[in-house]
Amino acid sequence: MKAQLKPRINLEGRTPLETVIPLATPFVVFVDPASACNFQCKFCPTGHRDMIAETGRYQGAMKYDVFTKVVDDLAAFPDPIKVLRMYKDGEPFLNKRLADMVRYAKQADHILYIDTTTNGTLMTPERAGPVIEAGLDRINISVDGMTNAQYKEFTGFDFNFPEFVKNVKWVYENKGEMEISIKIPGELITEDQKKEFFDTFGNYCDRIFVENFAPCWPEFDIEAHTGVTISKGIYQQDVTPTDTCPYIFYGYSVNADGLVSSCFLDWGRKLIIGDVREQSMREIWNSEKMNALRLQHLQGRRCENGVCGGCGQLTHCLPDNVDAYRPMLLEKFKREVAINPSVEAPGGRFNPDRIAAE
Repeated sequence: MKAQLKPRINLEGRTPLETVIPLATPFVVFVDPASACNFQCKFCPTGHRDMIAETGRYQGAMKYDVFTKVVDDLAAFPDPIKVLRMYKDGEPFLNKRLADMVRYAKQADHILYIDTTTNGTLMTPERAGPVIEAGLDRINISVDGMTNAQYKEFTGFDFNFPEFVKNVKWVYENKGEMEISIKIPGELITEDQKKEFFDTFGNYCDRIFVENFAPCWPEFDIEAHTGVTISKGIYQQDVTPTDTCPYIFYGYSVNADGLVSSCFLDWGRKLIIGDVREQSMREIWNSEKMNALRLQHLQGRRCENGVCGGCGQLTHCLPDNVDAYRPMLLEKFKREVAINPSVEAPGGRFNPDRIAAE
């Protein structure tokens, strides 16, 4: 097998966040090319059309001018953005201008790396070729079964698995400098199929991994929707309790309609901190709403937040943990960041009396 047995996230060489918080420039910015998906996966909120309809969230592709404004806005930060993640809630290839978006961002000198994640249904030579040529640095390909029948059961989609494998091989043969990562949830396949997974894809990607399901989306009970009991973390690691979310200190997310969420898992649009169509990305990064949420976490009150309090990302997926440094970071945050005690944190009531008491 040519590929490294390695998860899609980089677990090595990570910056110790306690040494850089608060950040003047975010490390990671998520931008969602499309909030809709052609799959109806049991294990993902986007696959539950009734739940998404209740949120009232926009379902469609991001307009090109919204995307270019995001990219242009990022130039105002003092340092380059380390990673532009072109995915969030939906299937990126549903946006017919995905290649144009990648090309525009790649030509900017303030974005160092661009990746995306796809279910592969539209990853044909005709669609994938222009995206590769545009300069995408990495593509993460999600495999959701090893047969057409498994795809139908778990994604509700009439999938052509042999054609998908053919397209993966084409992308690998034509990838140039782009990295390919392929992963599959182990709960979807048998032990024999895990070997088949490696045999099928192991020579046509750069990294490959069998992941676990994780209760990462707030207010979405993945165990109830899938019938799977989750005991390990997404990367086979032990589950570790965490009080402080590090993501809100180094990244944020632009939804397909331009609304900005403090978290890339905000499928229900309850953590909105701004609108890039009306505000700059730098203004939103330093906004009172974003800082109110950060302060809430640093004060050890994450569980008081109606959304963040039920997030399984922190226990099952987290690569960084700043809990031990929270008192120091809280003092540093209050010294260096202007705080408006009357502003509520998105997702839950902000209590200004807590600040006054400290």
